[in-house]
Amino acid sequence: MKKGWIHIKRFWNNEEGLGTLEMLLILAIIVIIAIAFRKWIVSWVNRLFTETNSDIQNTKTIVPNTPSP
Repeated sequence: MKKGWIHIKRFWNNEEGLGTLEMLLILAIIVIIAIAFRKWIVSWVNRLFTETNSDIQNTKTIVPNTPSP
């Protein structure tokens, strides 16, 4: 049992372990934010693609001015 606590204390005091822990915490926060704003993000992406698609469709209908032979 004491060896287990020694390993836990060593991991807790290890600087490299804290870097990993920080990265996991940042990732968890990003995932929580993404879940919280999921509907807003999906509607924003859909609106972005819709506007882009309509812009592409509008540019296809524009005929460039070419001189007649």
